[in-house]
Amino acid sequence: MKVTRPMLAVAGAAAVLTLAGCASGTEQRATVPVTATGSLEHLAAEVKCTPNIQIDADEIRQAVCKDAKGATDAGKFILATFATDRGQREWINGAKDYGGHYLVGRKWVAVGETGTVTALRRTLGGDIEEGTDHSAHSGH
Repeated sequence: MKVTRPMLAVAGAAAVLTLAGCASGTEQRATVPVTATGSLEHLAAEVKCTPNIQIDADEIRQAVCKDAKGATDAGKFILATFATDRGQREWINGAKDYGGHYLVGRKWVAVGETGTVTALRRTLGGDIEEGTDHSAHSGH
């Protein structure tokens, strides 16, 4: 399947809007492990979830994940892996316009509510980034 940049932007935007809405929050400080690496399945196994694959392409693999029985208190989130660092950064930069909270590792990102990415960070490491805050906009 050939995935175009517009398709990636739409998929990313939909994921962010579905899971994160237009809220913002602050990152909780905690001991952060070394950032995990690996395939989408490996990262999902680290947080004890079975990924529901939504996009399986050469450039990006994206899945909806739900924390298995509260193993990490993460809840529901999007997990995506990328073929290149550049592809990852382009996806994140496009998705951030829609708000949301992102846990970012090398060639992977998890998207969800503040509490979700904070919980995932305790297992996967990484850096938390936030999208544009739309809370001041009316009609959201």
